[in-house]
Amino acid sequence: MSTATHLPSVNQLSEPLVQKLIDNAPALRLRIEKLTNGTTVIDAGINCDGSLEAGRIITEICLGGLGKAHFRANDTFYNWRWSIDVYTSHPVVACLGSQYAGWSLEHKDENSKFMGLGSGPARAMGSKEEILEELNYRDSHTSACLILEVSEMPPVEIADKVASKCGISADALTIILTPTTSLAGSVQVVGRSLETALHKAHTLEFPMDQIKDGLASAPVCPPHNNFIKAMGRTNDSILFGCDTHLYVTGEDSDAEQLAKNLPSSNSKDYGKPFAQVFKDSDYKFYDIDPMLFSPARVTVTNISTGKSFHGGQLNEELLDQSFG
Repeated sequence: MSTATHLPSVNQLSEPLVQKLIDNAPALRLRIEKLTNGTTVIDAGINCDGSLEAGRIITEICLGGLGKAHFRANDTFYNWRWSIDVYTSHPVVACLGSQYAGWSLEHKDENSKFMGLGSGPARAMGSKEEILEELNYRDSHTSACLILEVSEMPPVEIADKVASKCGISADALTIILTPTTSLAGSVQVVGRSLETALHKAHTLEFPMDQIKDGLASAPVCPPHNNFIKAMGRTNDSILFGCDTHLYVTGEDSDAEQLAKNLPSSNSKDYGKPFAQVFKDSDYKFYDIDPMLFSPARVTVTNISTGKSFHGGQLNEELLDQSFG
């Protein structure tokens, strides 16, 4: 798999968005802190309220500044009228090279243990994930930003590790914290709708260099103060409410198969809200069918031939069950 190597730096492109969060922290109900090593931490919902707008901006940061996210009133779902639309002309790099939460980070000492999955543009500088090697995209910049979907402050050792791997000083690193139970956290997870489609296409071994453009829309789910229920709702927004459109090149037969196989309804675990699926698996995440993590409905347009193919369906009944 290969992708364009002349793309601009995702960390450079997202830098103004990170600064926007900092400059407008009071209006966005964010809390800005500094770790002892100088790393800036943007708290988007742990010790502050956060906001929907903060989540929207964080979604664009996760996309490495290569994509846009907008709120929109939809006429699709009777009870859940607001959606977040995401689109990018560089879907592979923006979604898999930046937004995907693939950097596993851990620190243990005698008193505590911290674990988290890092997403965002810093991955393209410091993470050694296999998928980044496949993409053949690496970033280089004087600063970096990492997003952690956690409910506690990371220890300074995590920031030191990330900065070292990125080849920057610790004071040039920004970490954004987005607990799933928060407004910003729920928005930025739902804002991964297009990324979910790209990751599933990668799992299905569709050639990444044939995916040229993409858009996705999913309903903004109500947050919940229980982590399991909050995680379930963010997943269900995509599994049952996400509409995705991919623009690809290649053979019509490949585009047709992608549209057929990509939707969540192909999974053996489809049919119940995700929190129930998680409970039924005895809360063992990796026992859940990985094919479940997909958008609800998909359109794939082959720009080589002009033909479009469709698969899956939206499921408002299951959204209602999940969102309550």
